[in-house]
Amino acid sequence: MSSFNVKTGDNVLVITGKDAGKQGKVLKVDTKSGRIIVEGVNKIIKHQKARKAQDKSQRVEKEGTIDVSNVMVVCPTCGKPTRVKHQVVDGKNVRVCKCGANLDKKYVKETKKTKKTETEAKPVKTEAKAETKTEAKAKRPATKKVAPTAANKETKVAGTRKSSQRGV
Repeated sequence: MSSFNVKTGDNVLVITGKDAGKQGKVLKVDTKSGRIIVEGVNKIIKHQKARKAQDKSQRVEKEGTIDVSNVMVVCPTCGKPTRVKHQVVDGKNVRVCKCGANLDKKYVKETKKTKKTETEAKPVKTEAKAETKTEAKAKRPATKKVAPTAANKETKVAGTRKSSQRGV
C-alpha cells in the first residue's frame, strides 16, 4: 500500500463511520498503516498528566486517524465526491475527476499563490519592526555604569579558591 488516491491537502468527504457526511482537509497520510488524519473528523480526547509542578493536567482534543477506504476525494471544480481516475498527461501520472478536472494541478497552483502572497507581505512587517525598535531606543533613558566598590571586590576575591584549598 505505497500509493493512495488521497494526498495531503486534498478536500475529502467521509463516507462511513460516526462522522459520515463530514468534509475536511487531509492533514497527514500514513502509507504504512493505510490511515489518514482529516481536519475536524474523528475527534479524540487525550488526558495529559502534569509532568512538572507548574504544569496542569488537561484534556487535549485532537483528530484521530481514519482508514483511507472510508473517504472520497471532493473535486475542486464540480464540488462532488469522486472516484479518482489516473491518466498520463504531459508524460506525468496525474489524478483526474470524472468531470475531467485535474486534481493534482489545482493543488500545485494554490500552493504557489500562497507562497507569493507570503513573500510580498514579509518586507512590510520587517520595516514596521525596525521603526519600533528605533523608537524604543530613543525613549529609553541613558543608563550609567556603576564603578565597582570595595565591597564588590572583596566578595569576588573571597569567592575564589586556591588549588591547595580544594583538597586535591
